[in-house]
Amino acid sequence: MTRGDLFSPECPTRRLLDRIGSKWTSMAVKVLAEADPEEVRFAELRRRMPGVSQKMLSVTLQNLVHDGLAERRVEPTVPVRVHYRLTPLGLSLDGPLAAVRTWAEEHMAEIDLARASAKR
Repeated sequence: MTRGDLFSPECPTRRLLDRIGSKWTSMAVKVLAEADPEEVRFAELRRRMPGVSQKMLSVTLQNLVHDGLAERRVEPTVPVRVHYRLTPLGLSLDGPLAAVRTWAEEHMAEIDLARASAKR
């Protein structure tokens, strides 16, 4: 396996980290991981991710599907129902993202204090 050079602007790892490091990706992976092995409909994902726009959720899910982290299934009903679930690769991302979320929750007060001090 060839490793990329994270510090090179052409490195594909940088683009992937930009996508998986977003708050919406982290939330979508969490919701889908909690539902595993069941699927989650688009509308339910949107309800469970307060503040996400329909467009942003759509882009986030498209990226997850294109990266092989999620699967999409369309139910040909009227209206169309779209379902998502994580792939095994996507499930493997839940642990690292959970660790980052936990770290953020544990250290947010310290970061808030540092930001408040920097404003003075």
